[in-house]
Amino acid sequence: MRSNRWLTKPSAKSAKPKAVFLVGFMGAGKSSVGRALAVRLGWTFEDLDERIERREGRSVSEIFRDSGEPEFRQVEDAALRDLLKHLSTTDEPKVIALGGGTFAQRDSHEAIQGSGISTVFLDAPLGELWQRCEQQMLDAKRPLQTSKNKFRETYNARLQFYRTASVKIETGGKRIEAIAAEIIQTLGLDQNAVRPYGGNRQ
Repeated sequence: MRSNRWLTKPSAKSAKPKAVFLVGFMGAGKSSVGRALAVRLGWTFEDLDERIERREGRSVSEIFRDSGEPEFRQVEDAALRDLLKHLSTTDEPKVIALGGGTFAQRDSHEAIQGSGISTVFLDAPLGELWQRCEQQMLDAKRPLQTSKNKFRETYNARLQFYRTASVKIETGGKRIEAIAAEIIQTLGLDQNAVRPYGGNRQ
């Protein structure tokens, strides 16, 4: 049986840049919550998928379609390591939303956990996650969006990784601003610039 000994919490000895990674499955609200959290903290928000698209000059959907998932994961890991290097050499605080599969890739997972940066697992009931993704499924599809069964299987396969995050925050039925406030409270982050977000639901 394959060992999962590398599915560990961040080392307490690691240097901890002023940043937060939001992890979780598609539809969990990583980007929308990340933007709200960054506004409240006065930090910069970054979406890893957007960094990938800038580096590659094409969309994530195009990379999946034209090159397949294995190449996308290589590109993703390279973009992540660039970001981690940047975080280690700057005082600029960031909230970073990761792609749904990033934290479930062995090398990427190890790099994130080894950085000592706090990770927040955003989760919701599977049925709600599926409903949130229905509109996305009208656009160019990724492989895991082909059916409810595949959606469920992929989610279950990634849970072991998501559960190693520093904290877990439930997003089901909650407003975006409330989720951001809960993250701040749970992680004990300084709330420098608290601004209303408009009360949108996740």
